[in-house]
Amino acid sequence: MKKLKNEKELVKKAIIAGVKYGEERGVVEFEPTDSAKEKIEYIYRLLVHDKVIQALPEDQVSQQSMQHKLAIWASKL
Repeated sequence: MKKLKNEKELVKKAIIAGVKYGEERGVVEFEPTDSAKEKIEYIYRLLVHDKVIQALPEDQVSQQSMQHKLAIWASKL
């Protein structure tokens, strides 16, 4: 997995866009106390469920790989 040039910024952008996406869909309401890790996992699973992004093989799912997938998604927004 090749790290993107500005992956940290893209992950932040993905979290913001993913929170907005989930709340507009009416499936989730994030709390200010939710950690970034929780948001990343929920957003990743929601986007996979909605077939917006392709799922990773279940044995390869980790916090880092989910961040990478979301960064790629955010780079295309």
